[in-house]
Amino acid sequence: MIRNYFKIALRNLVKNKVYTGINIFGLALGLATCLLIILYISDEYSVDKHHQYGNRIFRIASESNGETWAGTAGPYAQGLKNDFPEVEAATRILKFPGFEDMLLKTEGNRSVNQFYEPNGFYADSTVFEIFSYDFKYGKAENALNQPNTIVLSETLASKMFGNENPLGKTVRIGLYFGDFNYTVSGVFKNGHKSHIDAHFFLSMQNTDLGPWVSNQKNWSGNNIFHTYIKLRDGSDAKTFESKLPQFLSRNGGADLKAMGVTKQLFIQSVPDIYLTSDLDGEISPNGSMIYLYIFGMIAALLLLIACINFMNLSTARSEKRAKEVGVRKAMGAFKMSLVYQFLGESMAMSVLALFLSLLFIQLSLPFFNDLTGKNLTISNNLNFIGWIVGITLLTGLLSGIYPAFYLSSFRPVSVLKGRFVNNISASLLRKGLVVFQFTISIILILGAVVIWKQLSFLQTQNLGFNKNQKIIIPLKTPQSQNNFTALKEEVERNSGVVSTSGGSAYPGMANVEDLLFYPESKSVNEAVDIHFAAVENDYTETLGFKMISGRTFSKQFTADSNSIILNEAAVKELGFDPQNALGKKVYYELQNVRKSMVVVGVVKNFNFESLHNEIKPYGFTTTIANKHQYFITNLKSEDYTKLLATFQESWKRLNPDTPFAYSFLDQDFQKNYEKEQRTSHIVIYFTFIAIVIACLGLFGLTIFSAEQRTKEIGIRKVLGASVTNIIGLLSKEFLVLIFFAILIATPLAWLGMNRWLQDFAYKVNIEWWVFALTGLLAIAIALFTVSFQSIKTALMDPVKSLKNE
Repeated sequence: MIRNYFKIALRNLVKNKVYTGINIFGLALGLATCLLIILYISDEYSVDKHHQYGNRIFRIASESNGETWAGTAGPYAQGLKNDFPEVEAATRILKFPGFEDMLLKTEGNRSVNQFYEPNGFYADSTVFEIFSYDFKYGKAENALNQPNTIVLSETLASKMFGNENPLGKTVRIGLYFGDFNYTVSGVFKNGHKSHIDAHFFLSMQNTDLGPWVSNQKNWSGNNIFHTYIKLRDGSDAKTFESKLPQFLSRNGGADLKAMGVTKQLFIQSVPDIYLTSDLDGEISPNGSMIYLYIFGMIAALLLLIACINFMNLSTARSEKRAKEVGVRKAMGAFKMSLVYQFLGESMAMSVLALFLSLLFIQLSLPFFNDLTGKNLTISNNLNFIGWIVGITLLTGLLSGIYPAFYLSSFRPVSVLKGRFVNNISASLLRKGLVVFQFTISIILILGAVVIWKQLSFLQTQNLGFNKNQKIIIPLKTPQSQNNFTALKEEVERNSGVVSTSGGSAYPGMANVEDLLFYPESKSVNEAVDIHFAAVENDYTETLGFKMISGRTFSKQFTADSNSIILNEAAVKELGFDPQNALGKKVYYELQNVRKSMVVVGVVKNFNFESLHNEIKPYGFTTTIANKHQYFITNLKSEDYTKLLATFQESWKRLNPDTPFAYSFLDQDFQKNYEKEQRTSHIVIYFTFIAIVIACLGLFGLTIFSAEQRTKEIGIRKVLGASVTNIIGLLSKEFLVLIFFAILIATPLAWLGMNRWLQDFAYKVNIEWWVFALTGLLAIAIALFTVSFQSIKTALMDPVKSLKNE
């Protein structure tokens, strides 16, 4: 019997080549896209799931004055270990401000290999007691026990030392205040997916930052240490968290009161951080669980759209198989045996589509990896193989279950007497499914348009400064910082350079430098948290900030070491206005010493951070921080290649021991929107696939409709109907369905995209023309799909259409 079913299924597939092709191609596209998304989601979900004690490790985070922060002050880790017996281990990981890229140097035979490497972190010796890393060389348990030791990733070790064992070798770390020797004590293997995207770890005990770290006794300031704990087995995390307020009050209450701040601590499960945490001061960029839900929903809907094609075409062409069902039932076939036969056919179709989808996946994976910024593979992935089997079976079942029961329900007496009539409810269901397909497609189109509009807005929005034609050169060594003035003089000799300056930070980068300032009439308890950058003369002019009142910094004013320029937000928070703020003193406390600064200028509000965030109080000083960390140039030339070659030549002459590096300010600023840009590309890709699958189904239904109405069209043409009339007749039915899809999709898309835009402090309005344009586009796509077969049918010779009458 099974052999007979197989022969019938094969005969039907071969006999109806067009419908078979549409179904297999549509299912293959749906399967391929669904499996690619599953591959992406699985990769994202696997982050931090490899830790041996994953369910027992937590990060300590804080909330203060409505802002949540991922870091804590220096003493927290040891304090937690001392105060709580349930804390088995505690560790700190430090990503020091300004150390985003560290200069690594190794000496070989008569040569020095040096380069900037990102993602380097200082860590306590206990870090590998909490986090699980497989070591290729060395031992995790004692890798950072000794001062000035470094643990490298396998990739970085290969980059520095080739294939040799690097244990015991020396790596020189170049910082802006000197070079420091570290000994390689371990190499961890690749493949550790973590929210701590580390390329190397440096021991917290060292001769560079070590003395500063040891002096971090204050429980309120310098919240740049990421503190992690491992609870003992059997400890309750919620109970532990409930004890944190008393812990903080007992240990840090005095420091917090002196700073005039309040703080609440909470814990975050490490396996959940990457997908659920979006705090200020995250140690590395995180993913988004919301985006995974969206992508997962899109995957399911795309697969469902492909299955709908199969259902619609199977039920639409039910008349072709009605007599087969009637004969089988008349000869004694049971309904369930027919159900199994039709389900078997859909399963066979699904398996054939699977082979084609695997080819699609293999061909599209390099493109998809570029799209997502990942390195996904399908080889040696047992979980993915399980998903392939499960999704294929589900596809066969979904696409075949309704047609199987529908076709097997025909009454043999009626169909064998030729009185078969297509069921009205089946026809309505087909139309409803077409509406559903195009509703999903229109929602995706609207989503892609809104995301594109928002990203365009982010690129063109006035930020309060000019980010174009600015080159940033990092000054990471004492040599390059000491030669700041000489470099400035050489660079400014170029006719393509308008001005140059320097600063401890520049717009678009993460800047955690802040102090609590308060005016003369108030106390520290009423202080305003103001972020700041230490800058050189001409900083505001070079970056194009707009002064509202007062002046910028100038070498003509020797007292500028005690001066500060504030933005409008800072002035407002301090209780001033731009005019009367000039000459006012603002106070701050540093190491328990009260100090003051004089407001010499007010600058127009600007977005130092991305447009995800509201404008914050900000200030510029010439002291407190290191103003020679970045060299900033303002250009008027478009010949960047020539200018950069000149800059590099000057750099090598002045700084022969420091590699030359640079970036463009506008590109650095756009990195803040990488997640949104990646989402935009993925949604556009999914939208295109959804449209193709939906149009395949529409095309198949158009062919069926034309076949059913061939004689009617012949009669109409004999009676004088024009080609245009016939095309309109065939297209009208489907255009009505598209119109209903537009009506349903519009409010749903508006609600969804408004929710997405809430993540931005500055966003576009979703205007009416976006919906009108999308509706017209959907109608145009449907018309294009329907028109091919409609025109072909309308041009047929009516004599041939009626010759069988």
